[in-house]
Amino acid sequence: MSPGRPDIVEIYLRLPPEDIAYVKYVIESYEGVAVLRTVDRTAAIVVVMIAADLEHDARGILQALQHEVAWTEVPPPRDG
Repeated sequence: MSPGRPDIVEIYLRLPPEDIAYVKYVIESYEGVAVLRTVDRTAAIVVVMIAADLEHDARGILQALQHEVAWTEVPPPRDG
């Protein structure tokens, strides 16, 4: 869950930098399911912010994408 937002689930991913735009396009093409934001461009870490009731669907999309893009789920970065 997102801190302070129980209706949002955040999934952090590390992926090849050249694939960030493609993954963003695919994720956001499923309107209303999730959005993707880059957290660390250098480390190629992104966060997928998902409507909590659609987490299962979003994870299915991510699993399908793994056949095209080698992503790894990572823990959220520490603040500060």
